[in-house]
Amino acid sequence: MRQRAVRLFEAAVKAADPALALRPHLADLPEITGRYILISIGKAACAMMEEAIANLPKDARFEAIAVTNYENAREIEHCVVMAAGHPVPDENGEAAGQAVIDLLQTTTTDDVVLALISGGGSALLPAPVNGVSLADKAEVSRILLGAGVDISEMNMVRQQLSRLKGGGMARMAAPATLHSYILSDVIGDDLRVIASGPAVAPIGTRSTARELLVSLNVLKQMPTSVQDYLMINAPEVVAAHSENTLIGTNGQSLQAIQAASVDGVIVSGSLTGDVEDAAESILQAALQNPANTLIFGGETTVTIRGDGKGGRNQELALRVAMLAEGVDLGEWLFLSGGTDGRDGPTDAAGGIVDRQTMQRIRDSGEDPDALLANNDSYAALKSAGDLLMTGATGTNVADVQLFLRVAKE
Repeated sequence: MRQRAVRLFEAAVKAADPALALRPHLADLPEITGRYILISIGKAACAMMEEAIANLPKDARFEAIAVTNYENAREIEHCVVMAAGHPVPDENGEAAGQAVIDLLQTTTTDDVVLALISGGGSALLPAPVNGVSLADKAEVSRILLGAGVDISEMNMVRQQLSRLKGGGMARMAAPATLHSYILSDVIGDDLRVIASGPAVAPIGTRSTARELLVSLNVLKQMPTSVQDYLMINAPEVVAAHSENTLIGTNGQSLQAIQAASVDGVIVSGSLTGDVEDAAESILQAALQNPANTLIFGGETTVTIRGDGKGGRNQELALRVAMLAEGVDLGEWLFLSGGTDGRDGPTDAAGGIVDRQTMQRIRDSGEDPDALLANNDSYAALKSAGDLLMTGATGTNVADVQLFLRVAKE
C-alpha cells in the first residue's frame, strides 16, 4: 500500500507540472516592437521561466527575473534567478522585490509583460510599504501562522503591507500590456489569493485587514509600524488591467489520482480548516465510504500551541493515526502531502501512516500525545519511519490526501 500511495501522490505532482501546464498557452506569442519582460515568481518559477523563454518568438528582445525558494533555484540562461526565503520572507526576497519593481518601472507601451505566478510567491517577493520593515512583515507572518489563519486571510493582510501584492505588479507594469499565467495552490482558485494576487485586485482593504487582526485578538501583538499603517484608512485600490489565465489547479491533480487508481473516489476537493477537524472528517469518510481509495485535496491550518517541528500535513497524518487507533478499519494507510514537497519549515512533504504507526512511535520510546501537544509531528512520524520524503518538486498546487485500504475478498 505504501508503494501504491506514493505512486498516486506522484501522479498528482506530475499533473501539476508547470512547464507542461504553461506550454499550450504560449504556443503563438506574437512578434512585438518592444521587449518581452518575463517575471516568474513562486515555487514553480524556474520551470515556468524556462518554458516561457523557449516559446518566445525567434530573436525577440527580452529581460527576465525568476524568484523562487532556495530548494528550487537553478541557473537559467539569459535570466536573473533570485532565491529567497519561504515561508518567512528574508532579505534576499526583499532584494528580489526591489529588482522586480526596478524592471517594471522601465516598461513602455511597446513592451509585453508575462507574469508567471505560482504558489509561494507571496512570501518570496516581499516589497514592504514605506515605514514597514522586512522584519516587521516577517513578524506579521509569524503571528498569523500561529493564529491558524487560512491562506486567504493571510494574504489579505500581506497585500495591505506590500507594493507588489494585491495588483501592485499590474499597476507598475503599465503602460505595457500584462498577461499573467497562474498555477494555483489555493483551494477555490481565487486569483486574488494565489501569491497574494500581484496582477489582480486586492482581497480587502486596510480596514478589513485591521478588523481581522482585531477579531483574532492579535492586532496589539503586531509591530508598531504595522499597527500605525493599518490604522490609516486609504482609498480603495483600483485594479490595473491584466489578462489572467489559470493553468493548473489542485482539482486537476485530484482527477489525476483518480485516473491512476482503479477505484478512486474524490471525497472532497476542499479539505480546509484546522487539522483536528479535518482528521475527524477523514475518519468519518473512511467509516462511511466503502471504496478502497479515498481522495482528498485542500489546505488545512494548524493552531500552534508548542515549539515543536512539523507542518499541517504531518500533523494531519498523526491525528488520523491517533483517531483510527482501535477503530475497525482493517488494513489501512493514510497519506497527506504537500505537492511542493515541503511541509512547513521541514524537509518532509508530509506523512504516511497506517494502523501500526502509534505502536511504532511508542516502541521507539516516544510519547505521541506529548509530541502532538507540542506540535512536534515531525519527531513523532520520524520515530515511526512515517515521514513522506520527496524533495522539492518544483511545483505547488496545495495538498493531497489519500486513504487506502486492502480490498476485502
